[in-house]
Amino acid sequence: MSLKRKAPSADSNPNADICDLLMEIAEYERNVNRNIHKYNAYRNAASVLAQQSARIESGSEAKKLKGVGSKIGDKIDEFLKTGKMQKIEKIRGDDENAAINLMTRISGVGPAKARELVEDGILTIEDLRKNEKKLTHHQIIGLKYFEDFEMRIPREEVEKIEEQLNKHITSLDPDYIVTICGSYRRGAKTSGDVDALLTHPSHTSESGKKSPVLLSKVVSTLKDNGLVTDTLSMGETKFMGVCHLEESLPHRRLDIRLLFHDQYFCGVLYFTGSDMFNKAMRAHALEQGFTLNEYSVRPLGSTGVPGESLPVSSEEDIFDYINYKYKPPHERSV
Repeated sequence: MSLKRKAPSADSNPNADICDLLMEIAEYERNVNRNIHKYNAYRNAASVLAQQSARIESGSEAKKLKGVGSKIGDKIDEFLKTGKMQKIEKIRGDDENAAINLMTRISGVGPAKARELVEDGILTIEDLRKNEKKLTHHQIIGLKYFEDFEMRIPREEVEKIEEQLNKHITSLDPDYIVTICGSYRRGAKTSGDVDALLTHPSHTSESGKKSPVLLSKVVSTLKDNGLVTDTLSMGETKFMGVCHLEESLPHRRLDIRLLFHDQYFCGVLYFTGSDMFNKAMRAHALEQGFTLNEYSVRPLGSTGVPGESLPVSSEEDIFDYINYKYKPPHERSV
């Protein structure tokens, strides 16, 4: 009926099967139970396990890892001893739950829309293709490329997309800066989609003005050159769409986010991740008397109120300000 989406596990992950099951439960908690707290707990546990260099041998060993709670540890132990998780069996045994989870894997379909579709008797991708009138433009495109979007993108293909983005965007204006972030920048061998950050020296927070033409010009150029084939949504600072390199390859999800030039490297740091690395760095910043987010690094005054944003011209500047040893992107998957 459909391809099974794999968890965003680390390459050569000895705990990949456990991570996949935890991510399956996470999706269930978010999409069916609408429980974001549990979704984050299972997702974080999967992320922690994905970073281990050796196979976890027991639930008690898993519980010693920061981010793996007692109940999740018990489920891991159950799986290691029996090869099954009752929670997974229950989820997979309920057709309605399975159908809701399936629908949310279509780009643009959230939990509420997925439940609405299932309540209307739409349980499969084939059913949905017969009922496209119930979908928005974004959802129709997501359905069109459903099988393509389910496939992981090999690193070599992302490198080619990066090359094309840089080629076409800098030909438009050599002052543009483009960076593909996420797990790709951390050195992953595969990616789920392509997340690119864009900036231009003329686009600063000091001007207090948005420059929608900067992004729209870029998207038009990418369309004219055949790299972008479809638009899911287009705003002043974010484009969500579809890119395609060549006939023999699948279509891929592409997001381009326009950032202020003076906030760019804070954004690059944040969107490179990983989530756990970002949390650790923000916690360290607070200990050192700074507040750090995707926009800026600012000193905290004696009353705890953040001061003016500090000038940042590279990621290294941020590490220096908060007295944190610099780690290159490939060392941030923790």
